[in-house]
Amino acid sequence: MVFIPVLLSLRRGHASVSYAQSLLGAPETRLTTLDNGLRVASEETGHATCTVGLWIGAGSRYESEKNNGAGFFLEHMAFKGTKKHPQTALEQQVESMGAHLSAYTSREHTAYYMKTLAKDLPKAVELLSEVVQSCSLNEAEIEQQRGVVLRELEEVEGNLQEVCLDLLHATAFQGTPLGHSVLGPSNNASRQDLVDYISSHYKAPRMVLSAAGGVNHEELVGLARSHFSGVSFEYDGDAVPVLSPCRFTGSEIRMRDDALPLAHIAVAVEGASAASPDIVPLMVANSIIGSYDLTYGGGKHLSSRLARLAVEENLCHSFQAFHSSYCDTGLLGIYFVADKHQIEDMMHWSQNAWMNLCTTVTESDVARGKNALKASLVGQLNGTTPICDDIGRHVLNYGRRIPLAEWDARIDAVTPRMVRDVCSKYLYDKCPAVAAVGPVEQLPDYNRMRSAMYWLRF
Repeated sequence: MVFIPVLLSLRRGHASVSYAQSLLGAPETRLTTLDNGLRVASEETGHATCTVGLWIGAGSRYESEKNNGAGFFLEHMAFKGTKKHPQTALEQQVESMGAHLSAYTSREHTAYYMKTLAKDLPKAVELLSEVVQSCSLNEAEIEQQRGVVLRELEEVEGNLQEVCLDLLHATAFQGTPLGHSVLGPSNNASRQDLVDYISSHYKAPRMVLSAAGGVNHEELVGLARSHFSGVSFEYDGDAVPVLSPCRFTGSEIRMRDDALPLAHIAVAVEGASAASPDIVPLMVANSIIGSYDLTYGGGKHLSSRLARLAVEENLCHSFQAFHSSYCDTGLLGIYFVADKHQIEDMMHWSQNAWMNLCTTVTESDVARGKNALKASLVGQLNGTTPICDDIGRHVLNYGRRIPLAEWDARIDAVTPRMVRDVCSKYLYDKCPAVAAVGPVEQLPDYNRMRSAMYWLRF
């Protein structure tokens, strides 16, 4: 029996399409604006499935102390029935299509989206328009959901990463709306709060109908016109909500609990806004620091210097560099989980990694960081749902979808000098915000952490 697998006959290293060609060959994202200001954006990939959703420029940042959690509560109410379909009928409609209906709320965005077969796009858009425009908001249902939200709050308290990053926002942006948790307290939202939230924020110019997969743009625009052209673009008394700037405060918050097995710590400085030109050098800088987890193979041969140290010195269980960007500010930081005896060392080496970025980052570091960043940007878009989410958030943040080829060119333009300059601007001699949960007795005093944000150089 003789057979030669086709793969063996391909010469190794000779891919049929180069990386650069694949970027240029990516389908374009088409964007149309309706008369009322609602934007429709789509990418046709030719899949048999599609994801379609509504991305709205509203989130916990638009809430006050009084109604904090209204957006998250609305997300729960959305699937509890509309004026046309009670809950069981709505669930039946989605189930019969074999679709998946979901939603999320973040600090600046709210999304309702549906993954379904491409042929069911019209039905999906119709159901989404109902969910967003005519949610029933029944009093009895609201009371029942309070219990559900309370259970979810309890569940989140068990996720120490979320707790730690929420505390980081609470201290870094203290006294401003960005300090609010997305979830809010469960007893906050009354029916009137929810009605007011919808009438204040669910406006057409702040909405994007986004779709990816087997979708035809003209068909999507037609569906948007028939289902969403009634969405209002006027505010009561012309009271357009203007976001107040959120100031950053270098500060710390410690939630010491020696009964927990590991310490969860986040340290961050004020980062760049989503549309800032500094965002790309900062993304490269973060990918130079990289991430690490005990389960990684590679040990002391890992490419990130901090990861190698973590292995060799047994510094932590995991760490990741992160950058959360908002429309006018951001948080640039490192989150790590460590044993209670390793906190001081891990904090020292994390801040040392930052100082290296500002002073001694090399050509080879930057080349490696760029490659890792390109791989992660391409790797994230692995299906219709991540692509749809990418389109929705981009159009809200930038007014257009930035294609991968453009990201690629902007990453290629980053030089070691740029990384040093931009990191010095955001990191060097800046006050950090620190959040720590668990057995954190060994976390250094705030003044010591502050003094590690610069080096004495002669």
